[in-house]
Amino acid sequence: MGTVRYGARPVEQRRNREVEAVRAEIWSTALTAIWETDPDVIAAILPPPLQPIEGEPFVRCTITTVQMPIGPAFGAGWLGVRARHGDEVGEYPIFMPMTTEQSVVGGRENFGEPKKIADVRSTRDGDQVYGIIARMGQPLIEISGRVVESREPYELSKRDFWFKFLPAASGEGLEDDGWLVYGEKTEKARVFDGVEGDVVLKDSDLDPVADLVIRRMIDINWTERASTQIGVTKARVPAADLLPYVHQRYDDMSVLGKNSKD
Repeated sequence: MGTVRYGARPVEQRRNREVEAVRAEIWSTALTAIWETDPDVIAAILPPPLQPIEGEPFVRCTITTVQMPIGPAFGAGWLGVRARHGDEVGEYPIFMPMTTEQSVVGGRENFGEPKKIADVRSTRDGDQVYGIIARMGQPLIEISGRVVESREPYELSKRDFWFKFLPAASGEGLEDDGWLVYGEKTEKARVFDGVEGDVVLKDSDLDPVADLVIRRMIDINWTERASTQIGVTKARVPAADLLPYVHQRYDDMSVLGKNSKD
């Protein structure tokens, strides 16, 4: 009998390639918009123990094309808000749409990233840039504009806050308390261009991105950049604190029937 590939693997073959990939330097192109929203919106989104940062009701959306070391490029979206955990500051993503199953499963299971399958595309043609996130046939976010300036390349460190948890097999609640995970990231850009443009948020019952209303546009930019990240488990979080926010990650399909005549 030949090798049964579904069989148990020896130690040397038990590699977590998703974790290895995000620790490697991966280059991508990204279209990013940052805007100010209502402080009450930020406060409503954040699960405890995260809290808003006073004076910084900021939202960031990034639409990225990622070129992995092995395999084809894929689209990656990111939508989140500024937040703090005690004295530590960072961003809390509420929507991380991806175009491939591999990029969804690895990030969600290993780190607790709120990833979902979607159509994510960003392009640049000369000075014209365009990005779109759509899901289940529904356009959600569009960023379009024109490059108007070249900025200095940069290198920085930043942090995401993720919640890692597991829904209960019974279908009610969670199996256990969750974890707050820090995503410690480094990012450097070799191209950093300013953009004049527009952001359009469209309504959706499953992905209500339009609730992050744009009060003031802060910046739109185009980058060619490389990033790495590691996940660090920081604290247990009671299941009761996370349950009201589970719908941020897992679709509540019941909302699709709220306007039904049945």
